[in-house]
Amino acid sequence: MRFGLRIPSFAWPDLTYDDARDLGDYCRRVDSLPFQDIWVIEHLLAAPAVYGVSWLDPLVVLTFAGGVTDRVGLGTAALVLPLRHPVLLAKEIATLQMLTQGRFILGIATGWDPKEFEAVGVPLRERGRRTDEALELVSRLLREDAVTFKGSFWEVDDVTIHPRPPTRPPLWVAGGSLGHAPETPDKPYIAPGVLRRILRADGWMARSSGSDADMVKADWDVVKEYLEANGRDPKTLTFGHTQFLHVVDTTSRDDALEEQMPRFVDVMGTHRTSEDLASSYLLGTVEEIQSRVDDLAGVGLEYMILTPVSNDPRQLDLITKYLVEPFGG
Repeated sequence: MRFGLRIPSFAWPDLTYDDARDLGDYCRRVDSLPFQDIWVIEHLLAAPAVYGVSWLDPLVVLTFAGGVTDRVGLGTAALVLPLRHPVLLAKEIATLQMLTQGRFILGIATGWDPKEFEAVGVPLRERGRRTDEALELVSRLLREDAVTFKGSFWEVDDVTIHPRPPTRPPLWVAGGSLGHAPETPDKPYIAPGVLRRILRADGWMARSSGSDADMVKADWDVVKEYLEANGRDPKTLTFGHTQFLHVVDTTSRDDALEEQMPRFVDVMGTHRTSEDLASSYLLGTVEEIQSRVDDLAGVGLEYMILTPVSNDPRQLDLITKYLVEPFGG
């Protein structure tokens, strides 16, 4: 199994310049450890249906991370595509890909928080169609000159984006069924539009928020069946999974949860029960966390994107010791 690290780029209300500087040191540390990629999450605003905090802008953070690292890939997990104008996004992607020597990975999602869509004047009901249209237009702008395009939401005439990166970023698609967050508009099954996007992607990110391990495994069965029905070998798609965690080096579940829960509440908010958090995320003892990862590895999980709920750099060593080294070989 391969591991990426979704860095704790939390947009805390009391964030300081020192905190931002420390994020650079954190990225350097990730680059020195056996993580394959640095990833960032996107939430424009705090999304109270699931989270209690928002995140710094993902493309700006990746540009910053790219400037202090040399090896790791740099991915969005995931960019809320319908909130962004595809021409501006194509320029940003091309720039980031060039400045980081081709290390960028485009992970996308449709988004779900009504307040975020309202804030930028995009109707939530259009999110799927906007995502598909933006993907098509961005893809063409990154590989073609003089693009002319007329869609339902965007129209361009004879547009050329420079620079033209020599390699296109890999495309990862996030999405899955949702069972633990009924306040969101998502459904307890994978939407047909998400499956169509996964079909054309390099990787799929099964999400953690609102999904327990059994739901992730059931979603993977649905994805494999859809790929096979549409003539694609599931082995050609990277099966990934995003997860939040905080590792406590103890054999006592009570001691582990005593340290973990306050950190999870800070990030996830106070509206979710401890049982919901424990079901959705990697909590408990090291052995329990390893057991859950091993369970998913047994059904084909190839790549795990781990998200510490703390910016404590000591977590990087614990994650490396108890997950990356044992499972990454």
